[in-house]
Amino acid sequence: MKRPGPPPRGKKPYTGTKPAKGLTKDPHAARRKKSGAPGYPRPPEEAAAARRAAEAAEAPRARPAREAAAEKPRPPRSRNHGAPRDAGFDTVEKPRPIRGRKAAMEAGAARVASEGPRPARLRKPAPARDTMRVVADTHAAPPHVPPPKPSRAERRGEREGAEPRPMPSVEALQIFLRGARAKVGRNEIARHFGLTSEQRPELRALLSRMQDAGVPTPAGNRGPKPARPERGTREPSAERGTRDPRPERRPDSLPEMLPVEIFGTDPDGEPLARPLNWQGEGRPPIIYMRPEERGQPALAPGERVLARLRPLGGGKYEGRTFKRIASAEAPARILGVVENGRIIPTDRRQKGQWSLEGAGAKEGDIVLAEPTPAGHRHFGPKPARVTEILGRMGEAKSVSLICIHAHGIPTEFPAEAVEQAEKARATPKGKRTDLRTTALVTIDGEDARDFDDAVFAERDGTGWRVLVAIADVAHYVQPGSALDREARRRGNSVYFPDRVVPMLPEALSNGWCSLRPNEDRGCLFVEMRFSADGEKSSHRFGRGLMRSVARLTYEELQAARDSDNEPQNLEPGHTARLYGAFEALLGARQRRGTLELDIPERRVVLSPEGEVLGVAPRPRLDSHKLIEEFMVAANVCAAEELERLAQPTMYRIHDRPSDQKMEGLRQFLQQFAINMPASNQLHPRNFSHVLEMVKGAAHERLVNETVLRSQSQAAYAPDNIGHFGLALARYAHFTSPIRRYADLMVHRALIRGLKLGADGITEAEAAEMPEIADAITSTERRAAAAERDAVDRYMAAFMTARVGEVFPARISGVTRFGMFVAVDETGAQGMVPFSALPEDRWDEDPGTQSLVGRRTGLRFTLGDAVEVTLREANAMTGSLQFALRQGGAAKPSAGPHRHRGKPAKGRR
Repeated sequence: MKRPGPPPRGKKPYTGTKPAKGLTKDPHAARRKKSGAPGYPRPPEEAAAARRAAEAAEAPRARPAREAAAEKPRPPRSRNHGAPRDAGFDTVEKPRPIRGRKAAMEAGAARVASEGPRPARLRKPAPARDTMRVVADTHAAPPHVPPPKPSRAERRGEREGAEPRPMPSVEALQIFLRGARAKVGRNEIARHFGLTSEQRPELRALLSRMQDAGVPTPAGNRGPKPARPERGTREPSAERGTRDPRPERRPDSLPEMLPVEIFGTDPDGEPLARPLNWQGEGRPPIIYMRPEERGQPALAPGERVLARLRPLGGGKYEGRTFKRIASAEAPARILGVVENGRIIPTDRRQKGQWSLEGAGAKEGDIVLAEPTPAGHRHFGPKPARVTEILGRMGEAKSVSLICIHAHGIPTEFPAEAVEQAEKARATPKGKRTDLRTTALVTIDGEDARDFDDAVFAERDGTGWRVLVAIADVAHYVQPGSALDREARRRGNSVYFPDRVVPMLPEALSNGWCSLRPNEDRGCLFVEMRFSADGEKSSHRFGRGLMRSVARLTYEELQAARDSDNEPQNLEPGHTARLYGAFEALLGARQRRGTLELDIPERRVVLSPEGEVLGVAPRPRLDSHKLIEEFMVAANVCAAEELERLAQPTMYRIHDRPSDQKMEGLRQFLQQFAINMPASNQLHPRNFSHVLEMVKGAAHERLVNETVLRSQSQAAYAPDNIGHFGLALARYAHFTSPIRRYADLMVHRALIRGLKLGADGITEAEAAEMPEIADAITSTERRAAAAERDAVDRYMAAFMTARVGEVFPARISGVTRFGMFVAVDETGAQGMVPFSALPEDRWDEDPGTQSLVGRRTGLRFTLGDAVEVTLREANAMTGSLQFALRQGGAAKPSAGPHRHRGKPAKGRR
């Protein structure tokens, strides 16, 4: 290998302080830096001083031959005699070799003849291959020696005698996952929290429990990046040179990994999903799930999976199953009716069909089925296997049967719970207050099946004394018993037009806990005293023994009020006293300013065979309001008493409407020239004023329903935020423990706080109050959805005979696939799809809640009066479909709008 020669003439020799020509970086910088010389690169003056100091330190130890050689003038080391020596390095330059052997010999002989032989010298060590050596710096700090790298066991805390770190909480894990800037797995979590290898199984179990509970566990922060600001519009940082390297995820976007629930199918049979436990504003985003892998069963409505999401734009996502989540409350199942060898789903949101596998199910059977692997079949209906035959379509109670199974409402009680209920006996008097001489009466609907409250009122000077007695369910349902566990699981009773699914077994709900007339029953009572204008002056709770003197219906009490005749041989003046106390409380309510919605409840009239005879609005009588005022007063007293006793309280809370819903309501009311105050000045009386303005108008029902939809949903919670709709600072349900588990919790808290017995609330229950509140809120909403679903199906069955008729209606909602109308005559609601509108491309305008035609410029807005023809009534799904009659009301459009719809096939 050739040795490097001197640089070309006129070129400065390479000193090692900067990259050579043609190199982008110094190839020897790493080697020199590794030598430990601090302050690299060094200034030329400092490097020269360091070199001279090093030579002076080595001079006494040099040999005489070297000293003699040092006295002679040394030739320059480079052709650049005046060049400074910088960077603290000596560069050894070799003379240019003489080409040719004969020329070299002649040159050597000439040199010896002229100069004589050279003195012998000790050979220096050969320089490094880069022709450089580092000169020692005697004035520099000692080189930094890095500490030894800890071993893997030491990094994870596995040293001898070291205690392992505790497992992180769910909250700590969520905070870490939300702040992650890349994909996160178990290794990253264990490394971050310093977990040992022995703690890995516990970590896997914790993550699995989080997934099963529906807690979002995103794999890093992969939300869409915010838009890049225009040039010159970037806001300066508070401190120059500092910025957040991680883009902030949009609050309305979904993470990359999320638990979802299948709620239906599209017309092609592909599953549609929505985020589990959606807490955002407005409707949840739609997730179009991709087909399952070959050999895997198809996703069925109600099934929950952990899905990887990919945004499609417009609030829509594509999902791919990552892991199926087992759920006892929402198993993968299909509820449908067998028709022509296929299973037709009873859920209107499911547009696909399932092919029937196996024998046993006959035409018209209502069945439960589960999807099976499709094998090599990817087209056509997905296969499903029947697991249970529930009944036959068209039979009595078939509609409620469909609703019960569609919403997963439990119907069968455990044997242990039934046994405990059947062992119940009459309540002994003991230390209870004897109320059997007080003329308490129960007032309920004609179709009521349990009686859990009784009332009494009389004059108290210029004011009123009101007594409300409630069934003592806590005496029979002990905390932690089989009855208690089942009641908590159900949360509440569910009422259908033809049956009731009770919270407690019939031996209690219709037996010992029901306040039947002329039978002794245990009770919890509250005695309240009011002034003449309805202001409460005092209250007192107790545990008593009562006997109802009459079982009245709302219609009977109202008729007695109108005719001045006492019903069922009650003593004279009994009805007048009840209404006198009611009028005092009503005056206080009106001064308080509450939300008074006038939405008639639909009542389904059935024959003994289960045939629908009619659907009519249930009348709203003063007798209904009387019981409501007495119950509200008792509930307020219960909340106040528990706060006074410092006992855990299951509040009934109702938050004020959100700003987004209020903005939509303002835009809707502007078409009727009605204005609403700002959100920070909102009061329930403002809504009541709006309803008074539209009373008697054609759009009265629509405005009432729109105001109702703008309100937040009431819920149960151990932390109080007040009840906005009733304009009350504190409120708790106390009056219906037979059919609501929240009322039973309030009874137990009162029993413990007032020391009325040993069956009060336990410390374990008090600690679980937040979880219990969430559970019973969920079951209450499930029951309300099932009851509405049943009424819709009965309404569809009733309208089946009127297909083809024309009805006056009003637009009650607009969506991205059509609009909904409400028939003025019966209140029945159905959909008008785009295909039943005038031929055009229709866009949804959420700001004005209207549909706008691109070509015709027509606009259909919420509240518009239209005429529609009933095209289809499906009692199995409870759906009605209408067609808009030509000439229906429409307004010219203000301009084009962007189309929003389902993504095209192949682009999901």
